[in-house]
Amino acid sequence: MTRFVGLHRAVPLIALFSLALMPETSIAGGRYDGNYITHLACDAHEETPAYKWEFPSEVKDSNFHGQHGEEGGVGYLVIDGKIADDGSAKLAAKGKVSNSHAHGVFALHGDNYGYNIKAQFDDKGGTGKRDEGAGVLGRPCSFEFVKQDPNAKPPDAGAKAPD
Repeated sequence: MTRFVGLHRAVPLIALFSLALMPETSIAGGRYDGNYITHLACDAHEETPAYKWEFPSEVKDSNFHGQHGEEGGVGYLVIDGKIADDGSAKLAAKGKVSNSHAHGVFALHGDNYGYNIKAQFDDKGGTGKRDEGAGVLGRPCSFEFVKQDPNAKPPDAGAKAPD
């Protein structure tokens, strides 16, 4: 009987060590977690010109968050959403229209707006497209999410760019 009592105590320890050795097991974080640079490019629409923005974003526990501009300010944009295990994501974008990017009868300077982004991520980053709806209220916009190397050394602020 004593032999079975010792084995009974050892089983939970064996299970714990087995989990720790499994390469796919992760206690915290997700496959897509890290810092990103988001590149947004929107086509011209009616009287409004095309534009491009670049801003930092982060994925933590598979939750995407990116922000351009000051929260609540004109030209502000925030993107949030969950990335699925297969890399697919439906991100929600919302913000305030700036002077040069307002378009259509419904968009006036300073008005709030929102749209969805269908995105796909892999280990190096991702791409996405804005949901244009019927095409009346939205313009074509594309997204590139470039994952940053966590071991990369930041550029030297005093270094001079080559001529």
